[in-house]
Amino acid sequence: MNVQPSASEPAAAAAVAVPEAVPALDTAGPKDPGPGPGRGTALVPIVLVVAGGLSVQFGSAVAALLMPKAGALGVVTLRLAAAALILLVVCRPKLRGHSRADWGTVVAFGVAMGGMNTLFYQALDRIPLGIAVTLEVLGPLALSVIASRRLINVVWAGLALVGVVLLGGGGFDRLDPVGAAYALGAGAMWAAYIVFSARTGRRFPQADGLALAMVVAAVLSLPLGIWESGAKLTVPSTLALGAAVAVLSSVLPYTLELMALRRLPASTFAVMMSLEPAIAATAGFLILDQALSTTDALAIALVIGASMGAVRSQTGARQTGARQTGARKKKG
Repeated sequence: MNVQPSASEPAAAAAVAVPEAVPALDTAGPKDPGPGPGRGTALVPIVLVVAGGLSVQFGSAVAALLMPKAGALGVVTLRLAAAALILLVVCRPKLRGHSRADWGTVVAFGVAMGGMNTLFYQALDRIPLGIAVTLEVLGPLALSVIASRRLINVVWAGLALVGVVLLGGGGFDRLDPVGAAYALGAGAMWAAYIVFSARTGRRFPQADGLALAMVVAAVLSLPLGIWESGAKLTVPSTLALGAAVAVLSSVLPYTLELMALRRLPASTFAVMMSLEPAIAATAGFLILDQALSTTDALAIALVIGASMGAVRSQTGARQTGARQTGARKKKG
């Protein structure tokens, strides 16, 4: 997992439907590349992103299958602990030479990561996977709207809100309100994850910050997992499934997406990551037999459209600003 420093902001940090946040936080992030050597080469990072998204959501589906054996909190503990061990072995992060501010940042990143996973799996234990991911995506989208001063992004937020109302059947009567609240809370932690992921990526080389933050998240989740599941976590079959969830939901997608970010503009990456709810709904249908109604599918499509619209409108604004700046320099 030998990645470049600028790519050490994990997948979510590259703006999972958050076009505003990342440019504001990471001025040294991935830049739009010049013309590629060929169409086949240009498709490689796109394939990597799609593979990462499939891995994350199918990993979540496997986690849902594991919950009856280990509980939601137990699954979180198994996932984070296994992912932390794997990343420590692969990355071998250096512990010396970091300031107090560096450690404060990586701890905050780990807290956000742990909170995001804990709340999301609590939601997944109560509501369908596709709906949980759709509600979770609203956190990054809200961060985008708050960071933006453009009226068009308010329109995109309104479109997403319509999708949420449709998901709730006009009042969340069809959904477990606790599960929906957990999903929205996971979205808020996802937004915090993006902020601290970007900051960690600037302070730690390669993927060191990610590995250390994963350890923080695992340590924080351990008491909760033991409290809920206890000895169930030591059953060999449960441990094996937990390791599979860690690889599918953390190690593999982070690696694939970090590789993609070395050759893919962050704006393009963000648009593609906006498709996560659709991938999640597919995984829920294929593995968990969670069929969606026509209304649910329309609601998910609205949220996806809102996220993609917010990304593209912000990308267009940055390109216009760059052209205007260039024109002023030429006149000067």
